[in-house]
Amino acid sequence: MPKITFPDGTIENFKKNVTGNLIAQSISKSLSKKAIAIIVNGVQKDLCDYIDQDASISIITINSPEGLEIMRHTLAAQVLAKAIKKLYPNSKLAIGPTIENGFYYDVLFDQPISSDDLPKIENEMRDIVSKGDNINKSFKTKKEALSLFKTRNEDYKIKIINQSDQDNNFQIYQQGDSEFVDLCRGPHLPNLKFIGSFKLTKISGAYWKGDSKNEMLQRIYGTAWLSQKELEKHLNMIEEAKKRDHRKIGQDLDLFHFQENTPGSVFWHPKGWVIYRVIMEYIRKKLENNGYEEVNTPILLDSSLWKDSGHWEKFREHMFISESEDKVFAIKPMNCPCHVQIFRQGIKSYKELPIRMAEFGSCHRNEPSGALHGLMRVRAFVQDDAHIFCTKQQITSETQNFCKLLMDIYKDFGFDHVVIKFSDRPEKRAGDDVVWDQAEKALVEAIETSGYNYELNPGDGAFYGPKLEFVLRDAIGRDWQCGTLQVDFVLPERLDATYIDESGNKTRPVMLHRAILGSFERFIGILIENYSGRLPPWLSPIQIAITSINENCIKFCEEIHKTLLKKNFRCKLDVRNEKLNYKIREINLEKIPFIVIIGEKESSEKLVTLRVHGDEKQYKLSIDELIKKLNNSCRIV
Repeated sequence: MPKITFPDGTIENFKKNVTGNLIAQSISKSLSKKAIAIIVNGVQKDLCDYIDQDASISIITINSPEGLEIMRHTLAAQVLAKAIKKLYPNSKLAIGPTIENGFYYDVLFDQPISSDDLPKIENEMRDIVSKGDNINKSFKTKKEALSLFKTRNEDYKIKIINQSDQDNNFQIYQQGDSEFVDLCRGPHLPNLKFIGSFKLTKISGAYWKGDSKNEMLQRIYGTAWLSQKELEKHLNMIEEAKKRDHRKIGQDLDLFHFQENTPGSVFWHPKGWVIYRVIMEYIRKKLENNGYEEVNTPILLDSSLWKDSGHWEKFREHMFISESEDKVFAIKPMNCPCHVQIFRQGIKSYKELPIRMAEFGSCHRNEPSGALHGLMRVRAFVQDDAHIFCTKQQITSETQNFCKLLMDIYKDFGFDHVVIKFSDRPEKRAGDDVVWDQAEKALVEAIETSGYNYELNPGDGAFYGPKLEFVLRDAIGRDWQCGTLQVDFVLPERLDATYIDESGNKTRPVMLHRAILGSFERFIGILIENYSGRLPPWLSPIQIAITSINENCIKFCEEIHKTLLKKNFRCKLDVRNEKLNYKIREINLEKIPFIVIIGEKESSEKLVTLRVHGDEKQYKLSIDELIKKLNNSCRIV
């Protein structure tokens, strides 16, 4: 008789081979109607799965985040897949997982389809859902599963089965008595009546197993939500995101460009580089005020350093490699081993700790070409990177200081909603479990002492230590993971970093890896999309446009221009012989925050007319009043 422990700690004995269905029914009728799956000892299972040993359980309902993901998975693996096989019988199904906000299925069609075919597939999916069939599950041996899918010519299912280490318990799902079956890890909805609102969104190419050496499949994407209202909200957000695409805005505003002969590397144009430099100087000032010292380290380093650090084994495929004089070098994908080298120069005392070492480090990572996406995913980037070498006792205070600094910076950029996630040890990691226990405990205590709430993100730590991830939310509700803080007991050991403690003994420092922006490139992309290109005045490449009404006021326009330049404002002068409305329209297209308009009256009175974006009013100001107003709006540090 299995002993079942419920989330509230109560324990109940059930007859042998109890299922999630029976457990839900034993709790209440209302719960059984909402139940779609069960978590058994931390693993999601179908409601029909038997539980024949003691277990801790919790019921998954349709209106939970887990329930939503299972609904999306069912839509991909059962509904979309079945619709494809109905409409395209000769197609071959590969895999159909969930992704953020939706799902996809990779398929090999005998004749490629296009986005014009999506409505037809979607209608077939709705027809399938309307039948409200139960989803049944059976288990097959490896031999039985292979036989089943060989008769159906499902080559990719055969490959998946052959590559599996298991001999039994291959899960086969079927809708009612339908001929359609699919191999899947599950779990699935018990019934299609639980399906909410969905829409197919796009088609793209995808290599089998993500390997360019394999055949190209077609990936059909979809999104799904519990209600039509939620679906429409998401679709509206997608449309808004398209309008805010930083790649288009970057081109329209002449900020940057990319070229095919240098994939993943940014060509910054003058105005884009202004934004870059403003952010860099802002961060530099913040770091100086918070006890950081800036350093600079080489880009190209001998592979021996990366082998010693452990990055060669864990990160080699993402490194760009160069050979010279029978030596192998790697362009650095991160800065941390370099900072340890600086720390190791000379003997360090406990009295010197913490040492906060910052670098705007130029890094390169060999990202797959298909994954590159404007500024958001590049191969060449600059990190606002820093490493804090401290004692174990200083972890808490340094975490507190960093969190405050990070929140202040995000606020200055206009991001008030920040979620903190705690990521613990991954499967592939350096260091033993004792070290990881120590590191995880130290970081959790530090963040809790700092007074911040956090979410668990299991198994997503760096290979050398646990981490905090800082996720900010933009103007249209999208989340972006930017900042990180990682506790590392491993790298100082591997690279032999020590300091002299109070007892005169050599001791390993703790190394805190931290970044706030993540990379300048990606963060600028986020800023552009968050503000739809209309950056706050302190970030805008051109803060003020000065324009003349006619040729009689050009001289005064030039005087104002010189005055503002001397005050270190970024401004442009437009005294062309064009109509005022035409010039203002062009200035608005450039998304310049302030327009100073000067006509004959302004010239004679030594005043200016100021227009502020988003404000219908016009302001008559003296030059001193103008400078004061601009100082209040255009300065951040």
